[in-house]
Amino acid sequence: MSYVAPVKDMLFCMQELADLESVAKLPGFEDAGLETAQAVLEECAKFNEGVLAPLNFEGDKNPSSWKDGKVTTTPGFKEAFKQFGEGGWQGLQHPADFGGQGLPKTIGAACIEMLNSANVSFALCPLLTDGAIEALLTAGSPEQQQTYLPKMISGEWTGTMNLTEPQAGSDLALVRTRAEPQGDGTYKIFGTKIFITYGEHDMAPNIIHLVLARVAGAPEGVKGISLFLVPKFRLNADGSPGERNDAHCVSIEHKLGIKASPTAVLQFGDHGGAIGELIGEENRGLEYMFIMMNAARYAVGMQGIAVAERSYQKAVQYARDRVQSRPVDGSLPGSAPIIHHPDVRRMLMTMRSLTEGCRAMAITAAAAHDAQHASPDADARKQNQAFYEFMVPLVKGYSTEMSLEVTDLGVQVHGGMGFIEETGAAQYYRDAKILTIYEGTTAIQANDLVGRKTMRDGGQTAKAIAKQIEVTEAALAKSGTPAAQAMLKALSAGRAAFVDVVDFVVANGKTKPNAVFAGSVPYLMLAGNVVAGWQLARALLVAEAQLAKGEGDTAFLTAKVATARFYAEHILTRASSVRAAILEGADSVTALALDAF
Repeated sequence: MSYVAPVKDMLFCMQELADLESVAKLPGFEDAGLETAQAVLEECAKFNEGVLAPLNFEGDKNPSSWKDGKVTTTPGFKEAFKQFGEGGWQGLQHPADFGGQGLPKTIGAACIEMLNSANVSFALCPLLTDGAIEALLTAGSPEQQQTYLPKMISGEWTGTMNLTEPQAGSDLALVRTRAEPQGDGTYKIFGTKIFITYGEHDMAPNIIHLVLARVAGAPEGVKGISLFLVPKFRLNADGSPGERNDAHCVSIEHKLGIKASPTAVLQFGDHGGAIGELIGEENRGLEYMFIMMNAARYAVGMQGIAVAERSYQKAVQYARDRVQSRPVDGSLPGSAPIIHHPDVRRMLMTMRSLTEGCRAMAITAAAAHDAQHASPDADARKQNQAFYEFMVPLVKGYSTEMSLEVTDLGVQVHGGMGFIEETGAAQYYRDAKILTIYEGTTAIQANDLVGRKTMRDGGQTAKAIAKQIEVTEAALAKSGTPAAQAMLKALSAGRAAFVDVVDFVVANGKTKPNAVFAGSVPYLMLAGNVVAGWQLARALLVAEAQLAKGEGDTAFLTAKVATARFYAEHILTRASSVRAAILEGADSVTALALDAF
């Protein structure tokens, strides 16, 4: 079995949790109601199931290759990318002014998930292009926008982000790539960039590199970084690709996973200087790059959900087919498919509930992003912005860490066959590992959650979310069904643990930073767990209400209730132990002398 897009669950999340009808009332999104969402998702599912999913295993066996400065992608990728562009998928969420479809992120998020479930290595090319588009929309000049955006939004050209250097990983203060003004508005760029996703490939006639560099005399540290646009081919007067620029791929990396995605080392200026143009103003490059990174961080969270979904589907299929051992309850006389065994059911339910919880959290966050940008009400924009920004490190950090747990279980369900590459389960495990690392490790997301998102406003946004969770708790108490009661018990305990940790972070962030940051990743994991559980609690209430009225798909809704209850009893219950570790265990993190390691 290949991939089957979970369209029904995505539409349920959009409609019942993200309130798609309200999104469709926002200016500019009037045509983006349920009918549009369903049509887009069904078409997207066809493309991803039929074209991209079959290439996923092939990309792992036959990855991108480098020779004499040129990169050849996996057979079939180039043709698939042409179809991707022609289908309008690159421009789905981008402005109609430049040829995009202008759809809300609420719909776009589900399409990003499908793309990455089908083929995460392929999906990285559009993901980086999306980031470059966002940066140009924000900081590009009108001329730059007119020149580059239509070709990028149509999927004809692709884009990259060039931050990392051999000596400068996440610490961008150490960036050494230099830019020399030429007196005609252009700059010559000199330097080396590493880990550049799709920095060189054969799928498009031009690649638009966005490059962080320093102009001579710029301030030290991050305040002296500027952002430059450096095309692989400089443009002719008619806008077509012309002379080759001095930006060359000198090698690609050999990686644990995402092997079909070329990760390039790019050398700028070895033959006289790569010609680039400044984006925005000098010394504001980091500010502009963060726009790209925030878009990419959310998308990487969607990648985690996507790979988890694909791993879950494969594990369920195997558990249905693999016959081994008699059921412990004697319900069958002989050996049975392993899906009959309680521990296999526990693993599959863990995979399912984690994936559905993170999907619900991410799609709800996407709706806040849409309201932040399109609401005519200034207060609503401000509140939605605060909520969305708090969600980004959770969607990125929790969903990607979740994908490691899920893909690990996916291998475990397969038993010994999971360790054999030919079955394909191990690919998801390997592919998932990078997701907790790129676009900022989990610790970097946690630092953001602690510093910018919790300490900066004294925990106000976090406490406002806790208040919203209390409203859901009241509805669960009113419902009174066994599933609602189980969820109420776990959610209220999880919310209380979350608030205790927020108070600890706010009280100690300035005076005891080591104590707070020793528990920063656990705080992120606790917050993600509770918010995902909250969304499943809301889903449970909707499903029970529809079942009581005899509406909807009974099997789907019954499964939704069962999945939410499992999450409550097996996943949300982790929150109290994480709280204890953060509040009581900080000293032991730094107790061992450095020379004792």
